[in-house]
Amino acid sequence: MGSVIVIVIILFFLVGHAVLIESYRGWFLKVKPFKADLSITPSIFFTVVIPARNEEDRIGNCLQSVLNQNYPSNLFEVIVADDYSTDNTGAIVTAMAAEYANLHLLQIEKLLGEKKLNSYKKKALELAIQEAKGDWIVTTDADCIVTKDWLFNLSNFIQENDSVFVAAPVKFINTGSFVSIFQCLDFMSLQGITAASVNAGFHTMCNGANLAYNKKVFYEVGGFKGIDNIASGDDMLLMHKIYSRYKTRVHYLFSQQSIVETTPMETWKAFFNQRIRWASKADKFEDKRIMYVLIFVYFFNLSFLLLPIAAIWINNIAAYWLLMLAAKTIIDCRFMIPVAKFFKEEKLLWWFPVMQPFHIAYTIIAGWLGKFGKYSWKGREVR
Repeated sequence: MGSVIVIVIILFFLVGHAVLIESYRGWFLKVKPFKADLSITPSIFFTVVIPARNEEDRIGNCLQSVLNQNYPSNLFEVIVADDYSTDNTGAIVTAMAAEYANLHLLQIEKLLGEKKLNSYKKKALELAIQEAKGDWIVTTDADCIVTKDWLFNLSNFIQENDSVFVAAPVKFINTGSFVSIFQCLDFMSLQGITAASVNAGFHTMCNGANLAYNKKVFYEVGGFKGIDNIASGDDMLLMHKIYSRYKTRVHYLFSQQSIVETTPMETWKAFFNQRIRWASKADKFEDKRIMYVLIFVYFFNLSFLLLPIAAIWINNIAAYWLLMLAAKTIIDCRFMIPVAKFFKEEKLLWWFPVMQPFHIAYTIIAGWLGKFGKYSWKGREVR
């Protein structure tokens, strides 16, 4: 009787997982790559906002990639919102601003003083947007590198599609370490799901490293009001607010020429802190479809941990466990193959079966601590 129950549970999770992942795969394969229309003249004024905290090693390269755009310099400005940096981040930006008239430094500490907040990043973005001259806000992170056609493609896409909010692709740069390869694969899967689900209108997903929204619409939905006390979620929670009002004008820019690259966390500790921070907003989503998917995915992964415990009473659990792991790996690989092709990272797929047990363990730990634990980010402890 016990074996029958276990088999039923396994089949429930595997069928549910297969339906979910195959849906994402089907939606992803239907996403049409965007190709810019060179006959359209750029006309949108962008304000690129880059929140930065202690990024002296990366902010220079990031700014060079943003400032050297294949886009008229009189149609974009860059605001670095320095979030209480204690290193030379501000000094580097100031020095570069002497060379680039459209680069500005906004020091949050001078505006807020010693005021305590739970989400400094949202406040940094909010203050920068108040100073923005652009009609559109574009966000990226201080450790990112953008392409030369980043703003041109974005302008072209907005003009063609009458968008009010645009999510776009992000990828991690593989440094060759085990933790780096793990993050590249994990993040690539998230980006694949983002492209598929946003294009299908199923989820409101995005990443603040490559994001754009109409400034008037930002204020129209109240900006970060209502989510400003949540440490994370300056991207997805805002996206849902805008999607709730403009369902047909929230889009995904599916273009290899629009991919923003960023560096993975260097250590497992830093990686877990990042993912716990991301997971901490899970129960704040008003998009219940995301909530249901996250709950299902969490318990599916948790079942891999609980099955061995059932071995105390039921025989052949090891065989069931291995079969379930193999089935999950095959299902996931079918989705990852076209995603890896888009990001030109097909070679990483050889690592995918090896990473599955690590991915299951991380999902369980990060999901639990995101809800009940605390984390440290940029030198700040957040509960």
